[in-house]
Order: sequence, then C-alpha cells, then structure tokens
Amino acid sequence: MDNARAWLEKIHALDFGRTVKIMNVCGGHERSITHAGLRGALPQWVELVPGPGCPVCVCPEEDVYQAMQLALRDRVILVAFGDMLRVPVNVKKGEVRSLAEAQAAGADVRPIASPLDARRIALEHPDRPVVFFAAGFETTTAPVAAMLAEGIPDNLSILLSGRLTWPAVAMLLGTFESNPGKPGFDALVAPGHVSTVMGPEEWAFVVDRHEIPTAVAGFAPESLLASFYSVLRQLKSGECFLDNCYREVAHPGGNPTGRRLLDDTLDIVDANWRGIGIIPNSGYALKPAFGQHDARLLFPDHADPGRRRAGEMPPGCDCAQVVLGKIYPNQCRIYGRACTPRNPVGPCMVSDEGACRIWWAGGVRVAADA
Repeated sequence: MDNARAWLEKIHALDFGRTVKIMNVCGGHERSITHAGLRGALPQWVELVPGPGCPVCVCPEEDVYQAMQLALRDRVILVAFGDMLRVPVNVKKGEVRSLAEAQAAGADVRPIASPLDARRIALEHPDRPVVFFAAGFETTTAPVAAMLAEGIPDNLSILLSGRLTWPAVAMLLGTFESNPGKPGFDALVAPGHVSTVMGPEEWAFVVDRHEIPTAVAGFAPESLLASFYSVLRQLKSGECFLDNCYREVAHPGGNPTGRRLLDDTLDIVDANWRGIGIIPNSGYALKPAFGQHDARLLFPDHADPGRRRAGEMPPGCDCAQVVLGKIYPNQCRIYGRACTPRNPVGPCMVSDEGACRIWWAGGVRVAADA
C-alpha cells in the first residue's frame, strides 16, 4: 500500500494492552515523523523514541575544537557541512565556542554542501592549505571515500569524524560487555539511507541476537507507517524478522561501489561519541596510504586531552540522554529556556537532524514540566 491513511487504519486496528516503544535511529526519520504529525495520528499506546541518529550531535567535542583551532591558529581554509558551524564546545566565557564564532573572529571558515565543494575550493586556492572537517555517518562518509579514491589536490586534507550507525544501536542493546542493560524499546525502525549504502541486512543482528522486531524505512510517511505496522504486527503475532519497507532504494548488499570505496580508503576504529563515550569499531579513519591527506597527521593536535571524556555536554544540557533515547527533547532541563535555536547550548538544538531542533521546529516550544 502507498496510502498513509490505510496504514494508520491498520495500526489502529491492532490492540495492545500496554505501551509499545519504537525507536528510530535517524534524524531524517525524526524530522518526517514530527513534521507529518505522525505521533498525534498514532494510537496513544505507541511511543516513538528518537535515538542516536544525528551525526552532528555525537561528533566529539575535541574534533570540533580541533577544527576551530586549525582555522584560528594554523590559518587554514576550513570547510565543513553547514550544520557543523554552530555546534558549541565548552570554553571559558568570552572565548570562541563554535566554527561560526571563529569565522566572525576572522578565521576562513566556509560552509559546503558536498565533498566536491571542498575539492573545488582547494583547486581555487592552490597556495593555501584547505582542511575538510568531514563529520557524518555512512551516507556522507561514502562520498568522502569516493573523493579520496579518485584523487584530491595536494593542498586538501581531511579531518575525518565519520561514524558507523549500527554500533551505537548495538551498544544500546547491550552487545558490548561494558554497556549491559535493557535497550528501553520494543522495536526498531532502521535508517533507509544507511541501508541503501550498507545493505538492509546490516540490521539483522537486532533480530538474530536480540529478538527485537526491526524494519528498514524510507522517509515518506507511507514508508514510516508501513514500518511501524510491520514491527507492531511482529510483536502482536510473536514473530520476529527484519522487514525492508524501503525496497525501491535499499537493496540487499547495499551499494557495492560505495562499500568498496569505504573499504579501500578507510579503516574502522574505536571512536568517541559526544556524551556517550568510546564505542568499539564505530568510527572511520583514513588508511595509512592516504596519510598525506590526513589532517590529524599534518597539523598540530590542539585538542585538550581533558576534552576526551564522556559527557562532554555543557552544564545542564541533557543532549546525551536525548541521543540515547532515554528522555524526550522537551524533558531536557534547559529545553526552551536557556537552549533555543537562536542560542543553542547543546548540539541537539543546532542540527536539522537533532531531535531538539526538530521538535522546536515542529511547534514544541516549552519544556515538559513547564
């Protein structure tokens, strides 16, 4: 079916005597859910929980700080995707706290929309070092890998802060011994764009190891509602399988070229997630063969070791709890008070994929206890 109303009717026809929590791990899903008003259209016993689906929100503070210092102290041309520019770091009052403020202080910081923009800027300024601060999940890291494989200008280097999506879900499910515990959700809706690159079967571990119903969804309300119905029907019938509700785009095996380029240019390493800590095998790093383009090797490390810790959110900010799906955005202590899109305190209020920014844009303007 491709009719949202029909899917809603099928969901409402199901009868659960308890609350069912469905987690989505994609900021694009959360944006579609909120802007389409799906929470209000679903039965009250369905709870949709936003999870760790915002790469800007989990980009570690030391990486943002390093990018700022490269622009301020090493005088490089620093390029980054636009939503990275306003991500704040913890500094003393009056100090530069974001790339946007570094830009205002005279640093050459430029927002870009594509890795090709970074290449173009490097070619236009052959006499200046250009650093591409590349933060993102598999979908935005794959084009960076493609650019590296094709060859980039000598003056262009990459400050890579790429992350894989599934290890965060594995951590929530207690896969790693250092993070035991129950996940706090009954079913999972997996991101369609990540599945398009990596293959839907990447999420099979949720079903096979943890017996949690899982469905891959696209971004239209129809696909999301189909995925909700699928996992609810699985819970109702006692079945448990991986359903692909985005078959027109997400194919078995994913994108072979994209996966090959990722494998050829990048290594998988343990990585720090802002507010969460180190998650094993969850990050990307340039292979040694591309060391001449690795900004971490080419420039001084300006990051204060004290920044490399879990819980790097500013005082009072509960972004980490929001990212982990433990609270809703408006349950943050400073949501709508100290923290607004005009004056974001935490990264979840900055990015268009951050749950707090999405909820604010969707009309939720006050804290839950207000």
